[in-house]
Amino acid sequence: MNIGEIARRAGVSRSTVSYALSGKRSLSEQTRRRIQDVIDELGYRPNASARALKEGRTRTLGLVIPPASQRLTDMQLGFVASVVDAAARADLDVLLSPSGGEHDRSFERVVTGSRVDGIILMEIRLRDDRVTRLQQTGLPFVGIGRTAEPEDMCWVDVDYETLISRCVQHLADLGHRHIALVNRSAELVAAGYGPGHRAQAGFARTIAERGLTGVELCCADDASAGHTCVERLLADHPEVTALATINEAALPGVYRALRHAGLEIPRDFSVTGVAAQHWAENLHPPLTAADVPADQLGAHAVDLLIQRIANPETPVRHLLLAPPISLRFTTAPAPRRSADGAAPEEDSPTAAP
Repeated sequence: MNIGEIARRAGVSRSTVSYALSGKRSLSEQTRRRIQDVIDELGYRPNASARALKEGRTRTLGLVIPPASQRLTDMQLGFVASVVDAAARADLDVLLSPSGGEHDRSFERVVTGSRVDGIILMEIRLRDDRVTRLQQTGLPFVGIGRTAEPEDMCWVDVDYETLISRCVQHLADLGHRHIALVNRSAELVAAGYGPGHRAQAGFARTIAERGLTGVELCCADDASAGHTCVERLLADHPEVTALATINEAALPGVYRALRHAGLEIPRDFSVTGVAAQHWAENLHPPLTAADVPADQLGAHAVDLLIQRIANPETPVRHLLLAPPISLRFTTAPAPRRSADGAAPEEDSPTAAP
């Protein structure tokens, strides 16, 4: 329950409810009583941290998202929705601002224009000029993601290195010896995109530890790119029997390419990775994956930011999540493959025993 709902039920504006709660302005006894009756009926208690925000604040948080020209992935949309929901529960508004390229001026306006009390920053790179700029201004901020030196900032993040390592371990335990990593786009990885680099690190380390053969590929964030990527993988590396990915947007194309190649998931080829839960569950077949809790990350980011706004001297805090792999229907024991990578026909007398 929040101020917006109280205002709706009392038939007044949100600002009028705020005045009634804060006492900043005098209201008629009738209006004040109507608002108080709704508050009593609903049992409303203002969020303690949000109430601690100093007077004169905008009561607006900035959420810096990737450029509008780039279609947000399902996971990114989950982060946006969770931040907006968590902010609403604290009676705060959210101002969305793209960043990158021609949008740098928009970011600068948000940072310097006294339009927000603090900022949540998405899609952070290992070396991120936006983080440096925010540290220079002193404006409170929290990252969904972290830089290569994350000790000096508040952040929440997914442990992509550990999760991709677990995916490879799972595939290796099923007998797969030739495994691919399908990463995010080459442009993102080259720019130092944190999850892409940490996924590479977890993949390379585990491939070496288990004595496997690994293939790394970059892929743009769409189904068509996923299709092309897997076609190239199968042509260049027919021995590969499984892949792990952090590129959920490419997965429909990954599935389609495997079907077009005559490979059935998971009988002939296993797929796993890191993805939003409802996205993984709604693929056909449902994806064995580490389910990213986007709602938790967004809510934690808002809580951390409110604390930083209310008390800038609050020590920096970090939250690193590594959810378990949910076993669904896209991984199975490695198939037998001939020298050219083709699976032998079932019950064939010439198939290897």
